[in-house]
Amino acid sequence: MATAAMTVAVPRIKLGVDGLEVSKIGLGCVGMSETYGPPRPELEMVRLIHHAVDSGVTFFDTSDFYGPHTNEILLGRALKGMREKVQIATKFGARLKGDVVEICGHPAYVREACEASLKRLETNYIDLYYIHRIDTRVPIEITMGELKKLVEEGKIKHVGLSEACPSTIRRAHAVHPLAAVELEWSLWSRDSEDEIIPTCRELGIGIVAYSPLGRGFLAAGPSFVENLSESDFRKRFPRFQPENIEQNKKIYERLCEMAARRECSPAQLALAWVLARGDDVCPIPGTTKIDNLNQNMEAFLLELTPEEKAELESCASPDMVKGERHAFMSQTWINSETPQLSNWKLENHIDDGV
Repeated sequence: MATAAMTVAVPRIKLGVDGLEVSKIGLGCVGMSETYGPPRPELEMVRLIHHAVDSGVTFFDTSDFYGPHTNEILLGRALKGMREKVQIATKFGARLKGDVVEICGHPAYVREACEASLKRLETNYIDLYYIHRIDTRVPIEITMGELKKLVEEGKIKHVGLSEACPSTIRRAHAVHPLAAVELEWSLWSRDSEDEIIPTCRELGIGIVAYSPLGRGFLAAGPSFVENLSESDFRKRFPRFQPENIEQNKKIYERLCEMAARRECSPAQLALAWVLARGDDVCPIPGTTKIDNLNQNMEAFLLELTPEEKAELESCASPDMVKGERHAFMSQTWINSETPQLSNWKLENHIDDGV
Protein backbone atom coordinates (compact mmCIF):
# COMPACT_ATOMS: atom_id res chain seq x y z
CA MET A 1 0.00 0.00 0.00
CA ALA A 2 1.29 3.46 -0.89
CA THR A 3 2.40 5.79 1.86
CA ALA A 4 0.00 8.66 2.50
CA ALA A 5 0.61 11.78 0.44
CA MET A 6 2.73 14.48 2.05
CA THR A 7 1.16 17.61 3.47
CA VAL A 8 4.11 19.85 2.58
CA ALA A 9 2.86 22.71 0.43
CA VAL A 10 4.68 22.69 -2.91
CA PRO A 11 5.20 26.18 -4.37
CA ARG A 12 4.57 26.89 -8.05
CA ILE A 13 7.12 28.72 -10.18
CA LYS A 14 7.27 30.02 -13.74
CA LEU A 15 9.99 28.86 -16.10
CA GLY A 16 10.81 31.41 -18.77
CA VAL A 17 8.68 34.36 -19.82
CA ASP A 18 6.07 32.65 -21.98
CA GLY A 19 3.83 31.12 -19.34
CA LEU A 20 5.14 27.68 -18.33
CA GLU A 21 4.18 27.11 -14.70
CA VAL A 22 5.39 24.02 -12.82
CA SER A 23 5.79 22.71 -9.29
CA LYS A 24 8.95 24.03 -7.62
CA ILE A 25 10.24 20.45 -7.51
CA GLY A 26 9.84 17.90 -10.29
CA LEU A 27 10.34 14.18 -10.62
CA GLY A 28 13.14 12.80 -12.77
CA CYS A 29 11.92 9.50 -14.23
CA VAL A 30 15.09 8.06 -15.79
CA GLY A 31 15.75 5.63 -12.94
CA MET A 32 12.42 3.89 -13.49
CA SER A 33 13.60 2.38 -16.76
CA GLU A 34 16.75 0.61 -17.92
CA THR A 35 19.28 3.45 -17.79
CA TYR A 36 19.97 3.11 -14.05
CA GLY A 37 19.98 -0.67 -13.85
CA PRO A 38 17.09 -3.07 -14.54
CA PRO A 39 13.64 -1.52 -15.10
CA ARG A 40 11.46 -1.30 -12.00
CA PRO A 41 8.05 -3.02 -11.87
CA GLU A 42 5.59 -0.91 -13.85
CA LEU A 43 2.79 -1.08 -11.29
CA GLU A 44 5.10 0.23 -8.56
CA MET A 45 6.29 3.08 -10.76
CA VAL A 46 2.73 4.05 -11.70
CA ARG A 47 1.89 4.10 -8.00
CA LEU A 48 4.91 6.31 -7.34
CA ILE A 49 3.94 8.77 -10.09
CA HIS A 50 0.37 8.96 -8.77
CA HIS A 51 1.72 9.55 -5.26
CA ALA A 52 3.91 12.37 -6.61
CA VAL A 53 0.86 14.06 -8.15
CA ASP A 54 -1.10 13.64 -4.90
CA SER A 55 1.86 15.23 -3.07
CA GLY A 56 1.84 18.34 -5.26
CA VAL A 57 4.45 17.41 -7.86
CA THR A 58 3.17 18.24 -11.34
CA PHE A 59 6.40 18.39 -13.36
CA PHE A 60 7.71 15.11 -14.81
CA ASP A 61 10.97 14.74 -16.72
CA THR A 62 11.68 11.99 -19.26
CA SER A 63 13.39 11.47 -22.63
CA ASP A 64 13.06 9.27 -25.67
CA PHE A 65 16.59 8.07 -24.82
CA TYR A 66 15.56 6.58 -21.47
CA GLY A 67 15.06 2.88 -22.03
CA PRO A 68 15.23 3.83 -24.88
CA HIS A 69 11.57 4.76 -25.34
CA THR A 70 10.18 2.69 -22.46
CA ASN A 71 10.29 5.57 -19.95
CA GLU A 72 8.01 7.70 -22.10
CA ILE A 73 5.60 4.77 -22.49
CA LEU A 74 5.52 4.27 -18.72
CA LEU A 75 4.89 7.97 -18.04
CA GLY A 76 2.16 8.15 -20.66
CA ARG A 77 0.31 5.22 -19.09
CA ALA A 78 0.74 6.55 -15.57
CA LEU A 79 -0.61 10.01 -16.37
CA LYS A 80 -3.75 8.88 -18.18
CA GLY A 81 -6.75 10.75 -16.88
CA MET A 82 -4.71 13.51 -15.27
CA ARG A 83 -2.99 15.09 -18.28
CA GLU A 84 -4.33 18.59 -17.66
CA LYS A 85 -3.04 18.55 -14.07
CA VAL A 86 0.60 17.92 -14.98
CA GLN A 87 3.45 19.22 -17.12
CA ILE A 88 5.48 16.71 -19.13
CA ALA A 89 9.04 17.49 -20.19
CA THR A 90 10.73 15.16 -22.63
CA LYS A 91 13.79 15.33 -24.84
CA PHE A 92 15.12 14.32 -28.23
CA GLY A 93 18.48 14.43 -29.95
CA ALA A 94 20.38 11.50 -28.47
CA ARG A 95 19.83 8.12 -30.10
CA LEU A 96 21.54 4.75 -30.15
CA LYS A 97 23.07 3.46 -33.35
CA GLY A 98 24.37 0.06 -32.38
CA ASP A 99 26.48 0.71 -29.28
CA VAL A 100 27.17 4.32 -30.22
CA VAL A 101 25.20 7.33 -29.00
CA GLU A 102 24.60 9.69 -31.91
CA ILE A 103 23.52 13.29 -31.44
CA CYS A 104 21.14 14.58 -34.11
CA GLY A 105 19.62 18.02 -34.59
CA HIS A 106 18.53 17.62 -38.20
CA PRO A 107 15.09 19.24 -38.68
CA ALA A 108 13.57 16.12 -40.23
CA TYR A 109 14.65 14.15 -37.17
CA VAL A 110 13.28 16.82 -34.81
CA ARG A 111 9.82 16.30 -36.28
CA GLU A 112 10.15 12.53 -36.45
CA ALA A 113 11.24 12.33 -32.81
CA CYS A 114 8.45 14.64 -31.64
CA GLU A 115 5.74 12.63 -33.40
CA ALA A 116 7.10 9.41 -31.90
CA SER A 117 7.22 10.88 -28.38
CA LEU A 118 3.64 12.12 -28.66
CA LYS A 119 2.49 8.58 -29.47
CA ARG A 120 4.46 6.98 -26.65
CA LEU A 121 3.26 9.57 -24.14
CA GLU A 122 -0.31 9.17 -25.40
CA THR A 123 -0.81 12.91 -25.59
CA ASN A 124 -1.40 15.50 -28.28
CA TYR A 125 1.07 18.02 -26.87
CA ILE A 126 4.33 18.17 -24.91
CA ASP A 127 4.63 20.93 -22.32
CA LEU A 128 8.42 21.31 -22.53
CA TYR A 129 10.47 19.78 -25.33
CA TYR A 130 14.23 19.83 -24.84
CA ILE A 131 17.11 19.33 -27.19
CA HIS A 132 18.77 16.61 -25.08
CA ARG A 133 22.24 17.22 -26.45
CA ILE A 134 23.45 19.73 -29.00
CA ASP A 135 24.35 18.49 -32.49
CA THR A 136 27.59 20.36 -33.18
CA ARG A 137 27.27 19.66 -36.91
CA VAL A 138 24.07 21.69 -37.37
CA PRO A 139 23.60 25.41 -36.62
CA ILE A 140 21.36 25.70 -33.57
CA GLU A 141 19.13 28.06 -35.58
CA ILE A 142 18.24 25.18 -37.94
CA THR A 143 17.18 22.86 -35.11
CA MET A 144 15.31 25.65 -33.33
CA GLY A 145 13.53 26.62 -36.53
CA GLU A 146 11.81 23.24 -36.67
CA LEU A 147 10.96 23.39 -32.98
CA LYS A 148 9.37 26.78 -33.55
CA LYS A 149 7.15 25.22 -36.23
CA LEU A 150 6.10 22.49 -33.80
CA VAL A 151 5.13 25.19 -31.28
CA GLU A 152 3.06 26.95 -33.94
CA GLU A 153 1.33 23.64 -34.71
CA GLY A 154 0.49 23.11 -31.03
CA LYS A 155 2.46 19.88 -30.72
CA ILE A 156 4.80 21.39 -28.15
CA LYS A 157 4.08 24.27 -25.81
CA HIS A 158 7.58 25.34 -24.80
CA VAL A 159 11.18 24.75 -25.88
CA GLY A 160 14.26 24.00 -23.80
CA LEU A 161 17.93 23.09 -24.14
CA SER A 162 19.97 20.63 -22.11
CA GLU A 163 23.73 20.96 -21.56
CA ALA A 164 24.18 24.02 -23.77
CA CYS A 165 26.90 26.68 -23.57
CA PRO A 166 26.07 30.41 -23.22
CA SER A 167 26.52 31.28 -26.89
CA THR A 168 24.31 28.38 -27.98
CA ILE A 169 21.66 29.48 -25.49
CA ARG A 170 21.73 33.03 -26.85
CA ARG A 171 21.49 31.94 -30.49
CA ALA A 172 18.65 29.51 -29.76
CA HIS A 173 16.73 32.05 -27.70
CA ALA A 174 16.93 34.54 -30.57
CA VAL A 175 14.99 32.12 -32.81
CA HIS A 176 12.30 31.24 -30.25
CA PRO A 177 12.10 32.02 -26.52
CA LEU A 178 13.49 29.26 -24.34
CA ALA A 179 11.46 28.32 -21.28
CA ALA A 180 14.25 26.43 -19.58
CA VAL A 181 17.80 25.18 -19.74
CA GLU A 182 18.35 21.83 -18.08
CA LEU A 183 21.76 21.42 -16.49
CA GLU A 184 23.47 19.36 -13.85
CA TRP A 185 23.50 21.41 -10.66
CA SER A 186 24.21 20.19 -7.16
CA LEU A 187 26.58 20.87 -4.30
CA TRP A 188 29.37 19.05 -6.10
CA SER A 189 28.51 20.04 -9.70
CA ARG A 190 28.67 23.81 -10.00
CA ASP A 191 30.48 24.37 -13.31
CA SER A 192 27.40 26.16 -14.69
CA GLU A 193 27.51 28.96 -12.13
CA ASP A 194 30.13 31.15 -13.79
CA GLU A 195 28.48 31.74 -17.18
CA ILE A 196 25.48 29.53 -17.96
CA ILE A 197 23.22 30.43 -15.06
CA PRO A 198 23.95 34.17 -15.37
CA THR A 199 23.14 33.94 -19.09
CA CYS A 200 19.82 32.23 -18.36
CA ARG A 201 18.91 34.87 -15.80
CA GLU A 202 19.86 37.72 -18.10
CA LEU A 203 17.51 36.31 -20.77
CA GLY A 204 14.71 35.31 -18.40
CA ILE A 205 15.15 31.56 -18.97
CA GLY A 206 14.23 29.09 -16.23
CA ILE A 207 16.73 26.60 -14.83
CA VAL A 208 15.95 22.90 -14.35
CA ALA A 209 18.55 21.19 -12.18
CA TYR A 210 19.05 17.52 -12.94
CA SER A 211 20.95 15.18 -10.58
CA PRO A 212 20.59 17.61 -7.64
CA LEU A 213 21.63 14.78 -5.33
CA GLY A 214 24.83 14.00 -7.22
CA ARG A 215 23.29 10.97 -8.98
CA GLY A 216 22.58 9.49 -5.54
CA PHE A 217 25.97 9.98 -3.91
CA LEU A 218 24.92 12.98 -1.81
CA ALA A 219 22.01 10.94 -0.50
CA ALA A 220 23.73 7.65 0.31
CA GLY A 221 27.49 8.02 -0.08
CA PRO A 222 29.97 5.28 -0.97
CA SER A 223 27.64 2.42 0.01
CA PHE A 224 25.33 3.53 -2.79
CA VAL A 225 28.14 3.15 -5.32
CA GLU A 226 29.05 -0.30 -4.04
CA ASN A 227 25.49 -1.51 -4.56
CA LEU A 228 25.02 -0.30 -8.14
CA SER A 229 24.15 -3.10 -10.54
CA GLU A 230 26.52 -3.85 -13.41
CA SER A 231 23.95 -2.54 -15.89
CA ASP A 232 23.66 0.82 -14.09
CA PHE A 233 24.95 3.61 -16.32
CA ARG A 234 26.40 5.38 -13.28
CA LYS A 235 29.04 2.67 -12.83
CA ARG A 236 31.01 4.50 -15.54
CA PHE A 237 31.05 7.88 -13.86
CA PRO A 238 34.53 9.13 -12.91
CA ARG A 239 33.55 10.29 -9.43
CA PHE A 240 32.45 6.78 -8.55
CA GLN A 241 35.71 5.09 -9.55
CA PRO A 242 37.97 3.57 -6.84
CA GLU A 243 40.74 6.12 -7.41
CA ASN A 244 38.29 8.97 -6.64
CA ILE A 245 35.84 7.55 -4.13
CA GLU A 246 38.01 7.95 -1.02
CA GLN A 247 38.38 11.69 -1.57
CA ASN A 248 34.72 12.15 -2.46
CA LYS A 249 33.67 10.20 0.63
CA LYS A 250 34.93 13.14 2.71
CA ILE A 251 32.29 15.37 1.08
CA TYR A 252 29.53 12.97 2.07
CA GLU A 253 30.85 12.67 5.62
CA ARG A 254 30.83 16.45 6.10
CA LEU A 255 27.34 16.62 4.63
CA CYS A 256 26.22 13.97 7.14
CA GLU A 257 27.73 15.98 10.00
CA MET A 258 25.77 19.07 8.99
CA ALA A 259 22.59 17.05 8.48
CA ALA A 260 22.90 15.62 11.99
CA ARG A 261 23.01 19.14 13.39
CA ARG A 262 19.86 20.07 11.47
CA GLU A 263 18.18 16.74 12.30
CA CYS A 264 17.56 15.92 8.65
CA SER A 265 18.99 13.56 6.07
CA PRO A 266 22.01 14.47 3.91
CA ALA A 267 19.74 14.23 0.86
CA GLN A 268 17.32 16.77 2.32
CA LEU A 269 20.13 19.16 3.13
CA ALA A 270 21.67 18.88 -0.35
CA LEU A 271 18.27 19.33 -1.99
CA ALA A 272 17.41 22.30 0.23
CA TRP A 273 20.57 23.99 -1.04
CA VAL A 274 19.41 23.63 -4.66
CA LEU A 275 15.85 24.72 -3.83
CA ALA A 276 17.28 27.88 -2.27
CA ARG A 277 19.15 28.88 -5.44
CA GLY A 278 16.24 31.02 -6.68
CA ASP A 279 12.61 31.19 -7.74
CA ASP A 280 13.64 30.37 -11.30
CA VAL A 281 15.18 27.00 -10.33
CA CYS A 282 13.36 23.66 -10.39
CA PRO A 283 15.34 20.61 -9.22
CA ILE A 284 14.15 17.24 -10.54
CA PRO A 285 15.50 14.57 -8.17
CA GLY A 286 14.76 11.09 -9.38
CA THR A 287 13.66 8.18 -7.25
CA THR A 288 11.91 4.84 -7.52
CA LYS A 289 10.71 4.76 -3.90
CA ILE A 290 7.77 6.56 -2.32
CA ASP A 291 9.63 6.97 0.98
CA ASN A 292 12.48 8.76 -0.81
CA LEU A 293 10.03 11.04 -2.59
CA ASN A 294 8.41 11.92 0.74
CA GLN A 295 11.80 12.74 2.24
CA ASN A 296 12.68 14.90 -0.75
CA MET A 297 9.47 16.87 -0.28
CA GLU A 298 10.42 17.62 3.32
CA ALA A 299 13.43 19.56 2.03
CA PHE A 300 10.99 22.46 1.62
CA LEU A 301 10.82 22.66 5.42
CA LEU A 302 14.54 23.48 5.70
CA GLU A 303 15.48 27.15 5.66
CA LEU A 304 19.23 27.51 5.35
CA THR A 305 21.10 30.41 6.89
CA PRO A 306 23.77 32.21 4.85
CA GLU A 307 26.37 30.57 7.08
CA GLU A 308 24.96 27.10 6.40
CA LYS A 309 24.92 27.72 2.66
CA ALA A 310 28.55 28.81 2.77
CA GLU A 311 29.54 25.79 4.84
CA LEU A 312 27.78 23.42 2.43
CA GLU A 313 29.52 25.00 -0.55
CA SER A 314 32.92 24.80 1.14
CA CYS A 315 32.55 21.10 1.88
CA ALA A 316 31.97 20.40 -1.82
CA SER A 317 34.17 23.06 -3.38
CA PRO A 318 35.78 22.24 -6.75
CA ASP A 319 39.13 21.48 -5.14
CA MET A 320 37.43 18.93 -2.85
CA VAL A 321 35.73 16.99 -5.66
CA LYS A 322 37.76 14.37 -7.50
CA GLY A 323 36.72 13.24 -10.99
CA GLU A 324 34.59 14.72 -13.77
CA ARG A 325 30.86 15.03 -13.14
CA HIS A 326 29.88 13.10 -16.27
CA ALA A 327 31.17 9.98 -17.99
CA PHE A 328 31.05 11.75 -21.37
CA MET A 329 32.09 15.35 -20.80
CA SER A 330 32.46 15.85 -24.57
CA GLN A 331 28.65 15.65 -24.78
CA THR A 332 28.05 18.32 -22.16
CA TRP A 333 27.90 22.10 -22.49
CA ILE A 334 31.68 22.39 -22.81
CA ASN A 335 31.37 21.14 -26.39
CA SER A 336 28.00 22.44 -27.54
CA GLU A 337 28.93 25.20 -29.98
CA THR A 338 27.40 24.75 -33.42
CA PRO A 339 28.42 26.07 -36.86
CA GLN A 340 27.33 29.55 -37.79
CA LEU A 341 24.23 29.75 -39.96
CA SER A 342 25.92 31.72 -42.73
CA ASN A 343 27.23 29.59 -45.59
CA TRP A 344 25.69 26.42 -44.12
CA LYS A 345 23.37 24.37 -46.31
CA LEU A 346 20.97 21.74 -45.04
CA GLU A 347 21.62 19.44 -47.99
CA ASN A 348 25.29 19.28 -47.03
CA HIS A 349 24.43 17.66 -43.71
CA ILE A 350 24.38 13.94 -44.45
CA ASP A 351 22.38 11.89 -41.98
CA ASP A 352 21.56 8.36 -43.10
CA GLY A 353 19.14 7.92 -40.25
CA VAL A 354 16.62 10.53 -41.41
